[in-house]
Amino acid sequence: MLDGLTVAAVALDAGGSVVYANAAALDLFGSPFDHLIGSDARTRLFDEPERGAVDQILKLLGHSGTWTGELAMLVGGTSARPMPTAWTRLGGDADSGGALVLVEGVVESGDPYAAGQPLGTRLRRLADVTSELLTAEDVDAVCAIVTDHMMSAAGATAASLSLVEGDSLHLIALRGGLEDTIERWRSLPLAANVPGAECARTGRTVFVRREELPQRYPELPIADGTGSILCLPLTVTAGRVLGTVTLSFPGRREVGEAEHLFLRLLADACAMTVARLEAQRAATDREAKLAFLAETSVTLASDLDYETTLVTVAEAAVPWFADWCAIALEEDGQLRTLSVAHAKPELSDLVQELQERYPTDPSSDQGGYGVLRSGRSLLVPEVTDELLEAVAQDEEHLRLMRMLDLRSGLSCPLKVGDRTLGVISWVTGEAGRRFTEDDLAFGEDLARRAAVAIDNAQLHSQVRTAALELQRAVLPDRLPAAPGWSTAVQYLPAGRTETGGDFYDVIFLEDGRVAMFVGDVMGRGVMAASVMAQMRSAIRTLVAVDPEPTAVLRGMDRVFDMLHLEQLVTMVYAVADPELDHLAVINAGHPPPVLLRADGRVELLDHPSTLILGVGGGQRAVLSAEFRSGDRLFLYTDGLVERRGEDADTATARLLTALAAERDASDDEWLGAVVEEVRDPTRDDDVAALLVTREADAD
Repeated sequence: MLDGLTVAAVALDAGGSVVYANAAALDLFGSPFDHLIGSDARTRLFDEPERGAVDQILKLLGHSGTWTGELAMLVGGTSARPMPTAWTRLGGDADSGGALVLVEGVVESGDPYAAGQPLGTRLRRLADVTSELLTAEDVDAVCAIVTDHMMSAAGATAASLSLVEGDSLHLIALRGGLEDTIERWRSLPLAANVPGAECARTGRTVFVRREELPQRYPELPIADGTGSILCLPLTVTAGRVLGTVTLSFPGRREVGEAEHLFLRLLADACAMTVARLEAQRAATDREAKLAFLAETSVTLASDLDYETTLVTVAEAAVPWFADWCAIALEEDGQLRTLSVAHAKPELSDLVQELQERYPTDPSSDQGGYGVLRSGRSLLVPEVTDELLEAVAQDEEHLRLMRMLDLRSGLSCPLKVGDRTLGVISWVTGEAGRRFTEDDLAFGEDLARRAAVAIDNAQLHSQVRTAALELQRAVLPDRLPAAPGWSTAVQYLPAGRTETGGDFYDVIFLEDGRVAMFVGDVMGRGVMAASVMAQMRSAIRTLVAVDPEPTAVLRGMDRVFDMLHLEQLVTMVYAVADPELDHLAVINAGHPPPVLLRADGRVELLDHPSTLILGVGGGQRAVLSAEFRSGDRLFLYTDGLVERRGEDADTATARLLTALAAERDASDDEWLGAVVEEVRDPTRDDDVAALLVTREADAD
């Protein structure tokens, strides 16, 4: 098939030697067949400036498989003429294949290095690019479209797209380049003396020939085979430069006016698409930030356990805003990390190792301690390798930080008024955003909301601690014991941060009688705990004077009048007399107690009328009942039986059923089983349950 082609066809092996040439190739290059086969294509077919391009194109074929472009070839073995060539990889793997080169003929042009594409072909390609860009949904798609079309249209061996972010130029896509090139040009300052940075900085096209490169850009490493470099700015309204497209050509290359116009049109189409995507991303980002702030505000306000809440906040910001987030609070001048959330969990151990081996000096004015001490945010749009080297304590420290792939950082103080409670930090990696002033405003807003929540939670925690201490000081550690009696109690605080006002006690009197009570102060917190302490102390004092139920409750009414207490209190008080087998019960607005008979009967001691404490005093009925050996009295607070949406009769029936069930257990175990069966664990209320048993007489 190749023998019959009218265009020249030459096959090269992986080393660049000619292994085949058809008749058209022999005619074009004017050499006898035996002299062409086995020769080095670099010196036999190509003009001197193009010889390095052979190796470059062979490497490129290992990645792309094909390449088309113009090269100066030795027509008749001596005359350098520009010729359109099409290269296709032959056999082997990506690193060892040869190439088939089709040479379509001499470009008829007054300029020996001008492009040979006709206008119609260029217009069709421009239309294709514009159409594809209209459907592009992200920058990655734009990169693929632009680099592919531009590289093919211009006959370049490499094409790249870089975008401006702050004072840096970041490589977004590279086609045809080698892997080490990607790392080398991943990010560079706009002030750098390289073609791409100059193009982005000035907003003008930069074209430089190989022979000019060392003089114009002495610090620029030049790949073998590079001939000319063309950089086109991606410019939008008002001359704003979004980035650059860079094309690298093999050997000598010139760009004529028509070709330059065509490539500029491609670049402009790319710029408009990047601007569109940038605007869409900014709008989406603003919407996401507003939604995040709203959701976070609800989260912070819904739970006073701020440590758990802040862990949720840290995790919620990853990975859409940052690759990892850390929140630390100040304690005695030290920053204590509460949460570290990372998009790559496998790096969490590395972060932990870094913190343990290289802890930050608390006296430092850099990093988190600098933010803590100054109360001002720290924005690092670009974490350069120079910056890492400056802060690294040794080579191992630098190696670990490089492994984290830090690219951009933002730290904001958690401030309330003039106090800084801690620091919240976000870091992005290679694929993440580069933090901007807009991100700084968002971070500071979130930090303010979190700081207020922390401050409220800490204040509430202090109040709660005081209430708990008061509650622990008032409620008995253990109930007293006496011959012939046994007692058991279950006290379950609600699953919330504030303390309640449930109280209880059992008092064995000198005359053999037993006084017992369970009460509930309405409300929560320190005030409820304080009133609860006053109630228990007052009751014990009144019992010492006169334990009769009527006398104790009248005394409690006087206490309320004298102390002007505003809280309402419910209570049930009972006195058992073993000499008379008698039980006297008085109720002040409290759930009725239950008498459990030795023979298994269950009796609800429901008073005909009760009057709550704190409403001005009044008459309360005393209910009398037999209380014999083996009988038990069960007293409790409403937190045990009440459930949302359930009436009192249903709740009481469920309690009586649980109490009537046979259970082979000690008093403590029996009471625990009843409470577990009856209480609603989802209801946010304290539970107090007291069981007083008159032990059965020994036979």
